[in-house]
Amino acid sequence: MVQILSVVGLILLIAIPLSGYIYGVFTGKRSILERVFSPAERGIYKLAGINPAVEMDWKVYLKCLLLVNLVMMVFVYLVFRLQAWLPFNPDHIKNMPWDLAFNTSASFITNTNWQNYAGEQSLSYLSQMIAIQYLQFTSAATGFAAAIAIVRGIVANRSTTIGNFWVDLVKANTRLLLPGAIVFAIVLVGLGLPQTLHGAQTVQTLTGTVQTISRGPVASLEAIKQLGTNGGGFFNANSAHPFEDPSALTTLLEILAMAVIPTALVFSFGRFLKNRKQAVILYSVLTGLLLAGAFTVYAAETAGNPILHDLLGISGPNMEGKEVRFGPALSSLFTAVTTAYTTGAVNNMHDSLTPLGGLVPLLFMMFNLVFGGNGVGLINIIMYLIITVFLAGLMVGRTPEIFGKKIEAREIKLATFGILIHPFLILVATAIAVSTHSGVSSIANPGLHGLSEVLYAYTSGAANNGSAFAGLSGNTPFYNVSLSLVMLLGRFLSLIAMFALAGSLVIKPVIPESSGTLKTDTFSFGMVFLAVVIIVGALTFFPALAIGPIGEHLQMMAGQVNH
Repeated sequence: MVQILSVVGLILLIAIPLSGYIYGVFTGKRSILERVFSPAERGIYKLAGINPAVEMDWKVYLKCLLLVNLVMMVFVYLVFRLQAWLPFNPDHIKNMPWDLAFNTSASFITNTNWQNYAGEQSLSYLSQMIAIQYLQFTSAATGFAAAIAIVRGIVANRSTTIGNFWVDLVKANTRLLLPGAIVFAIVLVGLGLPQTLHGAQTVQTLTGTVQTISRGPVASLEAIKQLGTNGGGFFNANSAHPFEDPSALTTLLEILAMAVIPTALVFSFGRFLKNRKQAVILYSVLTGLLLAGAFTVYAAETAGNPILHDLLGISGPNMEGKEVRFGPALSSLFTAVTTAYTTGAVNNMHDSLTPLGGLVPLLFMMFNLVFGGNGVGLINIIMYLIITVFLAGLMVGRTPEIFGKKIEAREIKLATFGILIHPFLILVATAIAVSTHSGVSSIANPGLHGLSEVLYAYTSGAANNGSAFAGLSGNTPFYNVSLSLVMLLGRFLSLIAMFALAGSLVIKPVIPESSGTLKTDTFSFGMVFLAVVIIVGALTFFPALAIGPIGEHLQMMAGQVNH
């Protein structure tokens, strides 16, 4: 408990001052670092032909966002397809097949970082750097810029514009992600992560056999992987690999890197609203969910597996798939954080978790708002806030208002669409997969856990998380294409809905608070918000969970073994 609570406390200590920095950057306040950043940014604007003074309405902003993401996706797809003939390929990695290249480019453009490949075997160093790491910066910056633009639309008073996409994208990189990743990468190199362009090393082991050890520019990828809530690993074992995460200290730093920016955005949101109490309420509710999940995973994993005790006499915690250097506490917290913040990095194998331990990351991805990823997490929180205000207004007979704006039918429809597209993609795709030969043939485990593996895959894709129950063999045309579609639709359909909602709110006047205003900055409203999140999640996903991890848990407690 001390370990877990201490890490969460450190996240808060870093996030509060960072929130002030983020607010200053995106409201145009000058800082002591202005002389460092401004010349570089002016050079980028001039080179790209960007006029930073031009403001965009929501349609132009969204059009620019979608267009640049399409161009970037096509670019990295071509890199994957041509990597065998491109430079920085000392291990002579072959070109990716079309379906895997499509899946990988869709995965990283959506900040999902789902990997149906082993990085050290399937990607050249050039692909790791100018495709994978490139998108880990730009996809995180895209989500960040989208959140800032939507918040501007909420707080504006009778305006028509929500900022300049190109300026927001550049600033998210130059003033936040790039400097943070450079510093973090240097720290990681000092703590033992490789950073080299030399090829794999062949060595003789202590037993006299020959072993090939993969390496490469690992530290730079690891830094933006965590700071950008990306999650894709340089190696197949991800953050369980000692070259990506060699010690308890690096795990602590990686947890902090995953969490600080999304947490800071919650407090920045309060600053935009000029209502810090609103941020405190949201932070308290979301942190409560995070801690509940972390402690549930810890309790389930330390309790062990009663079947192993009864059949083999093995007692103690469930250490299958976990690294001894992390132990149950840091493994449990990492599991909760990586799915709460939709990062997807793993320092233990989620497929080896107990059923209840595996239920928590599934639930966090189904909720898709326990802080969430860079930017998009805040967007999902705003969607649920609007729905909560609408429902609470119905219960007390008041016209729904939020942050001084009246909420009407159009806003409710858009927020509802943004919320419902998530379970629709997950449940429909899972149903198709388990009812077709192509989908079922990739399931490695029998019974209920096989369903959990498929459900986890599509939940991870729709939530743009990227972690997996690794028993599912996803590198097939069926899963590569279907998961790609789920990732792309899960990312961009909800963004389109929320930009339309921001466009509807930005033109409305801010109404002064009155005695009839439903306050959203109280703990009672926070509890209603929490209830809406849980009820919507339970009603939507409970049938699937009942025949997945919940059914697995009941089988385990009854001593039943799948055959």
